[in-house]
Amino acid sequence: MSRVRPKTFVIGARGFLGRHIVRAMASSFEVIKGVRKPVEEVDEIEIDITQQSSVDHAFEQVRPKIVLLLAAISDIDQCEQNPEEATAVNVRGAEHVVNACRRANARLLYTSTGAVFDGKKHGYTEEDMLSPISVYGKTKAQAEAKVLELGSSAIIVRIALAIGFAGENDADAVLDKMAKRLKAGETVELPTFEQRNPIDAVTLSHFFTELLLQPTTHGIFHAGAREPVSRYELGRKLAARMGYPNLVQPQQQPIKDRAPRGPDHYLLPNKLAGICSTPIPTCDQVIERCFDGVA
Repeated sequence: MSRVRPKTFVIGARGFLGRHIVRAMASSFEVIKGVRKPVEEVDEIEIDITQQSSVDHAFEQVRPKIVLLLAAISDIDQCEQNPEEATAVNVRGAEHVVNACRRANARLLYTSTGAVFDGKKHGYTEEDMLSPISVYGKTKAQAEAKVLELGSSAIIVRIALAIGFAGENDADAVLDKMAKRLKAGETVELPTFEQRNPIDAVTLSHFFTELLLQPTTHGIFHAGAREPVSRYELGRKLAARMGYPNLVQPQQQPIKDRAPRGPDHYLLPNKLAGICSTPIPTCDQVIERCFDGVA
């Protein structure tokens, strides 16, 4: 007798991370994709998280048992320049989804960020006090508070930096943009003074699947590689893997008029390691997994 797959609503399914998660979860969950503007040929449900009525209508159509909220304005500079838009999407959007999950008695997995911290500490645990310094970080911190109101039905996964290729032309993936510039012979400058512990989208999808297959698991988890690396060193290794070892150059100072960024967003993944069988990867493993299956 086949096991019933829980009906799972992935909001933001067309983004870089959403595409990976939909593929990875398809064998264990009945996945329904939530997007802002559906394509008729694709099995997608329209949802605008800035409107409670749109969220409620989508939930009535799907009737999910599990919800993943990936949709957000994650461009830190865009949030800084448009704080009202960032609040509408990242805070009120999360609140609307939380309201719908409460009414549907659905579990919610929410993706958050290392930007909820100021980056002045080396190695953050899930219990550390939030201290965001950017509009983006502040909106995500506010959204976390809304999500945690669901109590034992809420999972928050904070990510310092998710990397990988989208595999689709219209998805927003940093590596696709980087590869395009490198192939054109353009130099890419990356900061030497920003430390992150990245995670590839495929491994992150495995962590999400494991967390959601455990019916009583809830709370906040940090996902990332075992050790941190500077954005420059990470970019240099990625470029070398693509065959362009000399096109990544060090950026020594913050760029004027950009949103503030914490210097050290090393999110300790010890709690995740204690509950998931998927091993925490090294940075080099994360880099290599980005290229698995990429022509």
